[in-house]
Amino acid sequence: MVHALNYTDFLYRPRRPEELMTSEGGGVIFSQGVHQIDIVRLLAGGMVSTVRATTGQWDDKRPTECAYSAHLTFAQGAFASLTYSGFAHFNSDEFCDWIGELGHDTDPTAYGKARKALQSVQTPQDEIRLKTERTFGASPDPAVPAHNEHFGTILVSCDGADLRLTPDGVWVYGHTQSDFLSTPLDAIPRKGVMESLVAAVRQSQSPIQDSRWGLASLEVCHGILQSSEAGTDIRMHHQVPVRRTEERKNQI
Repeated sequence: MVHALNYTDFLYRPRRPEELMTSEGGGVIFSQGVHQIDIVRLLAGGMVSTVRATTGQWDDKRPTECAYSAHLTFAQGAFASLTYSGFAHFNSDEFCDWIGELGHDTDPTAYGKARKALQSVQTPQDEIRLKTERTFGASPDPAVPAHNEHFGTILVSCDGADLRLTPDGVWVYGHTQSDFLSTPLDAIPRKGVMESLVAAVRQSQSPIQDSRWGLASLEVCHGILQSSEAGTDIRMHHQVPVRRTEERKNQI
């Protein structure tokens, strides 16, 4: 059993118009939910069988999904609950000792920062300008993070223990004792992404998150939207399993 929960201010960060249109790939499901889905699929084997979900659209001025809650079942018997809100009220970094998604310490007193910043926006062009200023590479390099990246609270229940992922490691809650396994901080951010790229180019090793994996996660995103609209389970048809390293060698 997997439980994933993340509450952010995503919808109230500066956005281009298309980022507030579900039909153009906007909203929290396509922009953020796909990351949560990737994580849960990786932990649960990859093969989602059914999706049951409800979504929320709570601001007429930003008319796209700001939140969802989904229940996934998997072919091997695992199941998962996924909850995400980008409505800029509660911040689940509080559950991670106020460590932000990118591994930097955050200021709990800066409550409402995203919504306050939007109060100065008068036109869509103003918001686009703010968005451009935040774009990757548009500002000086940020400080080196003191912690690993995270995507909210993740709990995994197995027959021998419960596992809780944190920015600094994994808590293991066994039958009679709990232990903390620290996770070393990589020298550079996104090191795993670069290692996968090098392995693909130089060693012909297909990454776990290849095109078929991406299609499977996108199918779950559409399943969330379809289930919310229809009020029923949506069965998946394009899922792929997690492949071990030896299964991905010489695949390119």
